[in-house]
Amino acid sequence: MSTFAPFARPLYVMLKPVGSKCNLNCDYCYYLEKENLYNNRNQVMSENLLERFIKQYIDSQTMPDIMFTWHGGETLMRPISFYKKAIELQKKYANGRNIDNSIQTNGTLLNDDWCKFFKENNFLVGISIDGPKDFHDEYRRDKMGRPSFHRVMKGIELLKKHGVEFNCMAVVNDYNVDYPLEFYNFFKDIDCKYIQFTPIVERLRIQEPTENISLLKLATAKEDDHEAELAPFTVNADKWGDFLCSIFDEWVKEDVGKIFVQIFDSTLANWVGENPGVCTMAKTCGHAGVMEFNGDVYSCDHFVFPEYKLGNIYDDTLTSMMYSNKQQTFGNDKFDKLPQQCRECDVLFACYGECPKNRFIKDKYGNKGLNYLCKGYYKFFKHVMPYMDYMKNELLAQRPPANIMTWIKENNPKT
Repeated sequence: MSTFAPFARPLYVMLKPVGSKCNLNCDYCYYLEKENLYNNRNQVMSENLLERFIKQYIDSQTMPDIMFTWHGGETLMRPISFYKKAIELQKKYANGRNIDNSIQTNGTLLNDDWCKFFKENNFLVGISIDGPKDFHDEYRRDKMGRPSFHRVMKGIELLKKHGVEFNCMAVVNDYNVDYPLEFYNFFKDIDCKYIQFTPIVERLRIQEPTENISLLKLATAKEDDHEAELAPFTVNADKWGDFLCSIFDEWVKEDVGKIFVQIFDSTLANWVGENPGVCTMAKTCGHAGVMEFNGDVYSCDHFVFPEYKLGNIYDDTLTSMMYSNKQQTFGNDKFDKLPQQCRECDVLFACYGECPKNRFIKDKYGNKGLNYLCKGYYKFFKHVMPYMDYMKNELLAQRPPANIMTWIKENNPKT
């Protein structure tokens, strides 16, 4: 039995001020689907709800540093005045706490005014971009079918112009997975130092939906749904492993300590027994929820489905919902429901079965709950093992893990 210690980590709830509303219409987006979850088409958070959330969120924290994360949909579909109000409210209720803000955007609506605001208020901006033009425009188009790459790049240039700190979240799909080095070098070329690779895994129902959710992707949260098929843009598990190995080989020779790739950092953290900093690679989850535009709170951003609703902030407090038995069970299930193949795995400590939303295939013993991407992750972890061992030893000796680059040059091991 795993132990989800609710107060061991900060309570974390992402905020969606426009719900699933977005000016783009990306083929693989699981947010757009949520528009059908609510009859209210005007998915806009009120200032009353904003203030309630900010006060409760600050009051619920057990640490002196507090991070607000603004997500969507497309967050910039709310005006700057909304976020200025948020900053005022944060200052009003801070009570000496240090408050930071991060915001995720597709970048197409960025202008000088937005960038000045982000710089003045020390926002970290996450940009969703799927690599070079051909890769990005394959699935990331607007509602009229027009490509979005050039608009995103214009936004990135404006962030650089104003000195705004940014990172990139890149979806890896059936198309761009075949070009790992072109993909990686693109982010180096645009001077992005922090990169998150997100493998896209979605399923489609064969039958018509029976609920008010139309159902592309409803099946994602249903681990026992056998009447679902993979969406065509889903990344191949084997290729996902090859993709990670190829990029790692480039990164470990030249970029350790210079370019920060989330999965590499998380893998090293697990290798030395530290918190990986990302829920998908942790032993348990459940400390990171999400609040929709109307105050509904859900267990996880990937589980915005009726059965994972914890309550509404108008009826319950964030503390009572996020530290509830229901949420603790959700968090513990990440480890407790691992199938036998995972429990016997020699690299279980490196991923703990990854995200529960991807656990819908059977293991070699016929047990349900194996991660669809297992084969790829296993290939990656076995490939990086000698390098992770070396970097672990450097850390334990209080030396920088970047020393591995010198070790590789001196020993010229095959990569």
